This record gives sequence, structure tokens and C-alpha cells, in this order.
Amino acid sequence: MADPQIKMSARGVRLDYFNERIGQTLHVLDGIDMSVNEGELVSIVGPSGCGKSTFLAAVDGLIHVDGGEIRVSGKVVNEPGPDRAMVFQNDSLFPWRTVLQNVIYGLEIQQKMPKSAMIDRARGLVELVGLKGFADHFPHELSGGMRQRVNIARALAPDPELLLLDEPFAALDAQTREFMQAELLKILERTKKTALFITHQIDEAIFLSNRVAVFSARPAKIKEIVSVDLPSTRMLSMKHQPRFRDLQAHVWRLIEEESARTGLMTAQ
Repeated sequence: MADPQIKMSARGVRLDYFNERIGQTLHVLDGIDMSVNEGELVSIVGPSGCGKSTFLAAVDGLIHVDGGEIRVSGKVVNEPGPDRAMVFQNDSLFPWRTVLQNVIYGLEIQQKMPKSAMIDRARGLVELVGLKGFADHFPHELSGGMRQRVNIARALAPDPELLLLDEPFAALDAQTREFMQAELLKILERTKKTALFITHQIDEAIFLSNRVAVFSARPAKIKEIVSVDLPSTRMLSMKHQPRFRDLQAHVWRLIEEESARTGLMTAQ
């Protein structure tokens, strides 16, 4: 029987990718074992090109694994499903739709509730992500941070069990990025969602996470899973505290070891 506290589990996940351009099969994932518990945010970091985004796509069911298995709420992942929602680096909003119309899109596809209920839910999410008063604006009228808030609201609208975030703040300026980190924690706390987060920023991973999974260089294995023993209430000023700096240095050393072993550039 599946442990109800485990929202996502990966056991022995192996994945190969055939690169048609070079005519070669790349061994990307080599026995990934990890889990995400109910209500956790777990970040994945590692050397550039190690397979972090590939693993996230496999969890979403967009890529089939060649070995092992991934489960969400005890069910084996074989294809995309409404129990998972992905937030990408680029907001990918429909430019011809307003904020509200973008948020409601997934609900329209599912057709599981009356139109009035869809609108009410979408309006509630627009307010939740701090965009009250912008429901009728179009994406080109919003800043980058505001567009990514819409993207998060759209992902939350179908009420997924697991939120998958692939470097969602990478395209933002440094100040907006830090502000969005704090906002994401507030949103996840209010919605009680479980999340798997990909980033190259070590400080971002530590600030957001309950645990940080460090991938080795490709073919990726789990090098270490680091518990983030910081207070559950996070403030940006925490990044200057000694314990935060210690965790950051530890994760940095793990990635540097892999970079030195393979000659890859280290994470930022």
C-alpha cells in the first residue's frame, strides 16, 4: 500500500535520449531514487545539462522512462494527467486572452464545472496571486513578474495534486525574482500544494525548500538530498544568516565536485 504522505516517488528511474543531430544515444538519468512528501517543496539542483528538466518532464508524463517508475499519489505515471501541472520558465500565456481568460483555460478544457463556477474560481486565483484589478488586462500590459503570477494561477486552477516548476523565475530580473520567491511560498502555504522545483540558483533552492536534491553530472544520480533545517516561516533577510550560508556552501561544494569531475561549468 502506498504511503499517503508521499505525493511523488521515483524509484530506479533511468532514461536514455537519442540525439538525432549527432546520431548518438545519451544516457541522461541513471537510477534516480527520491520522493516528495505531501505539502513539501523539494528543489532539484545540479550541474548544467545533468537532466533536471528531463526528470521533471518525466514526472509530468511528457517523456517515458526507460527503467524504474514514477508514481504520483501511488499511481504509476505513464502520461500527462490533471493531477500534475507544469509552470515553465517562459510564461507561455495566450496573448489574445485576458488574465482571467488565461487562468480559466485549463478549467474550460476539463469541463468539470459550470462556467459561472469556473469564473469564480479563476477570479479567486487571480486575487490569490496578487493581481486583483488586473483580471481584464492582456499579457502585453503586464510586467514579467505579473505574467508569471498568471502562469502560476493558471497551473493552480485545475487543482493539481503536484505542482511542477521548471526554473519559473529564471527570466526575471534579480529584484523581481527574489520577490517572487517570497510570493510563491505564500501561495503554496495558502493552497496547501506540494511542489517539485528546478533551479540553477542555490540560494533560491535553499530559501524555498524543505529539502534539496542534488543531481550528479550526467548520467544523473542523486548525489545527496540535503534537509533544509531553517524555520518554516521564511523571510528574504534569512539569506544573510549563518545557517543559510552554511547550507548554501554545502550544496555549492557538492555541485563543484561534480563540475570538477566532468569539467562542466558550476551552477550559479
